[in-house]
Amino acid sequence: MSVKKKNQIDLLSRFLILAVVCVGFALLRPEAFLSVDNITQVVFQQTPFTILMAFGMSLAIISGGIDISMSSTMVLSSYLSASYFQQGNYFMGLVIAFGVGLGFGLFNGVLISKVKIEPFIATFSVDFMALGLAYVVCNGEYVYGFSDGFRSIVNGYLIPGVPNVALVTFLVFAVLYFLTRRTIYGRTLYSLGHNKKATKLSGMHSDGVIIGVYVTNGLLAALTGILYLARLNAADPSIRGTLTNDSIASALIGGIAFCGGTGSVVNTVIGSMIIMFIRNGMNIMGVSTNWQQAVVGFVILFAIVYERVLNNLMAKYAGKGDK
Repeated sequence: MSVKKKNQIDLLSRFLILAVVCVGFALLRPEAFLSVDNITQVVFQQTPFTILMAFGMSLAIISGGIDISMSSTMVLSSYLSASYFQQGNYFMGLVIAFGVGLGFGLFNGVLISKVKIEPFIATFSVDFMALGLAYVVCNGEYVYGFSDGFRSIVNGYLIPGVPNVALVTFLVFAVLYFLTRRTIYGRTLYSLGHNKKATKLSGMHSDGVIIGVYVTNGLLAALTGILYLARLNAADPSIRGTLTNDSIASALIGGIAFCGGTGSVVNTVIGSMIIMFIRNGMNIMGVSTNWQQAVVGFVILFAIVYERVLNNLMAKYAGKGDK
């Protein structure tokens, strides 16, 4: 079985898991789960935020790393830029938000590629730094009350029936898909996940790719922060919530191996949809948040075990083919 064939089977199986989740909740609570309002709310209004953060997490995992700091970078960038957006100075708001994301992403990338600190340790430390600074900046106060024009970047419709937040997410998906699948950058990214030493010895610009991954993550965190400002009409540190855990879960459930080198942003989208529909279905059924966390943890474990079983079957199939 070729790697391409295995990836196709793996992706199709994730679609099957998504279908099973949706059918299951549809049978349990059809009147609530299958309503047009509920489906459109999940797909177009809730899931895009998780997808954007999960894109960054997926890039880090594919490269053989991880990024724990994205949600805190998102909070800090949104707080520092909120007052400018509130005053209608959108240019400065964008410069500051993306500047913070770029700065922290570059900092992560340099720590990992140049200083040689393990990705988990580097980003875990930066996570504390960014969140601490966010609380210092907010000083217990909230920035709220944005104009309808600013809020329309999430709630408005450039394309009838498709909220702007979903359109932005699709554009980011298209750019990342092209970069990871059609460029030298993408080939180097996957090569790093397979074998860092071999990639560096081959002369590929591995350090530049690693820095690029974490800079991209910082920019995605800033973008998500701006969108959250528009959605919530307030800068609130609680928006980080479970985003870090959900973005990791989206990548793993979608079929991106934690060891790196496999998966794509398509897997990320499917994994995010699975997570959000599970949470949505359990909310409809009145399941407590504690049980929701337990169920998500079980689904993650199932996805990892499934990945291991599929890899073992592929290895056995390949072995028989060689005889």
